[in-house]
Amino acid sequence: QVHLVESGGGLAQAGGSLRLSCAASGSGFSINAMGWYRQAPGKQRELVAAITSGGTTNYADSVKGRFTISRDNAKNTVYLQMNSLKPEDTAVYYCTASTFLRDVVAGTSDYWGQGTQVTVSS
Repeated sequence: QVHLVESGGGLAQAGGSLRLSCAASGSGFSINAMGWYRQAPGKQRELVAAITSGGTTNYADSVKGRFTISRDNAKNTVYLQMNSLKPEDTAVYYCTASTFLRDVVAGTSDYWGQGTQVTVSS
């Protein structure tokens, strides 16, 4: 069983930055892919970014050039650096992890965190 714990959410002004972290813990697991999803009120959960242990990344078009996903494999931790934030980035951000990148991209990951709120004011 894998436990994902997110941190780093909060309030930012438009144009500002926030950095999210997600640490995976547990035993007997094999996580190759990790990523971030977000869900705004009244909207479906959507992929923000994903990354494999080898560094392959996948970004939503809406965040390309503004957000950067990275990971520390030794710490089983994934990060999301969010710059040039916009009010439309306001959402609950969820960390996710799975053996295969395709599962993270499809939203069918094995493991999900509880979510962290990001609010961007205009």
